[in-house]
Amino acid sequence: MDLPRPELFDFHGISLTHYFTDNWENVQNFQARPDDVVIASYPKAGNTWLSHILDLLFFGQMSPDRQTSIPLYFRVPDLEITFPDFQPGTDMLNNVLTSPRLIKTHLPVKYLPKSFWDQNCRIIYVSRNAKDSVSSYFHFERMTAMHPEPGDWSSYLHRFMEGKMVFGSWYDHVSSWWEKKQTYSKLHYMFYEDLTKDTGQEIDKLCTFLGLSPSAEEKKNILSRVHFTEMKTNKMVNHSLFNGMDFKISPFMRKGKIGDWKNHFTVAQNQEFDEHYKNKMKDTTLQFCTDV
Repeated sequence: MDLPRPELFDFHGISLTHYFTDNWENVQNFQARPDDVVIASYPKAGNTWLSHILDLLFFGQMSPDRQTSIPLYFRVPDLEITFPDFQPGTDMLNNVLTSPRLIKTHLPVKYLPKSFWDQNCRIIYVSRNAKDSVSSYFHFERMTAMHPEPGDWSSYLHRFMEGKMVFGSWYDHVSSWWEKKQTYSKLHYMFYEDLTKDTGQEIDKLCTFLGLSPSAEEKKNILSRVHFTEMKTNKMVNHSLFNGMDFKISPFMRKGKIGDWKNHFTVAQNQEFDEHYKNKMKDTTLQFCTDV
């Protein structure tokens, strides 16, 4: 699909494009169900990976055909998205017949619809260190028609530091969800780096949080299917069937590594970024790992 790139604009204090604001009223009025499971993150932090894991945990045994015949973005709809030739995310979710509904979002915590809090829904937030986030986001924006053109790396990095990104400031996003975790017991906060280093252990923690108890065989099967190289070639997971992305420019799932930022940052950029980061994150207890 040959679509013009959208403009980035300020919307209620964060930067968005019309693909995420066109259905805003329905998003904010969305009616959650008590057993809904929300998978939240800043873009390019492992949301797709986590969605795949949860879909296998809940439905891998019950309906295995679902994983081989329905793309992940239909099994775990994106709450706020509107895109040509697709139902809005809210409509897709209202038509979901399976339970629980798995719901993807990149919304900052203050814009998650009120009904999720009212219904005391379980929420999983996955975060990724800032340097790998901006590096991955840069390549994603090069290949997706849903976001503005990223421009060159240097100006992109500064825009990231200023928070002028689709879904706003990384700093605000990860830290405000972290703050919410301190007062909302049904929020499980995860790190992409932990998921990479010991996927099995992180799945165990997820199961404890969700009240699930897969057999050793089920867990082994899930682990084999959620390995990055396996997902990268799986058409039901890797977004290659989604017509809003150009895989000739970059794959949606590119490297999935910790520390790839070193292939992007110059020494000077790294020093400037570190200083800026220290200032922006000085008031939070949130800590990230940027290396293996």
